Amino acid sequence: MFKTIADPADCEVRSVVRFLNAKKVKPTKIYLQLVEIYGENVMTDGMVRKWVREFNDGRTNVQDEARSGRPSIVNDGLVAKIE
Repeated sequence: MFKTIADPADCEVRSVVRFLNAKKVKPTKIYLQLVEIYGENVMTDGMVRKWVREFNDGRTNVQDEARSGRPSIVNDGLVAKIE
């Protein structure tokens, strides 16, 4: 039995997926190894397959990409009012 790791950073898990994919480990086996170490809620099998596709298509960055969307309205003034 292996020691489990709780609450890993997303980029850590993606790095493991990238590493195992580079070693030609199949996505299903990658998923099983992730669950063995990080637990059931680490990443779905479908997300592992998505990241394997991304890395096979040339992606090297494991960080979240910037997304467009509604900007946050939280600012120092609002935080001060709450405190």
